[in-house]
Amino acid sequence: MMRKARGRLSLPINGEEVAVPSSAHLKCPKCGEVVLLFQDAKRLHEDAIAIYRKRHGLLSADEIRTIRERFDLTQADLARLLRLGANTASRWESGRNVQTAAMDVLLRLIRDLPGSIDYLRDHAA
Repeated sequence: MMRKARGRLSLPINGEEVAVPSSAHLKCPKCGEVVLLFQDAKRLHEDAIAIYRKRHGLLSADEIRTIRERFDLTQADLARLLRLGANTASRWESGRNVQTAAMDVLLRLIRDLPGSIDYLRDHAA
């Protein structure tokens, strides 16, 4: 019978193994097999992305949301400005996906460089 447990689990994020130190899971006491419930798998993925962002100095989901809201953009507006898929900003903000380093730089330019949002609006597809 599987037992509830907490422990270190790893997940690949952008080709890099990211260890999450205290992840909830089910574990077989005999063979050691690990099984994740849906909500535990979702939490593991979100925590791994947060650790990856911190390790690589990338903006957090909340920081991305703050930038978007500061310029009164919808997620679709931001995606259009950055020439991304329609749901990409939503995935970044919810912690389901992580932005690339290049996209992180563009987000920081929007945040830190006056006039950059106007430039992107003039040159976005």
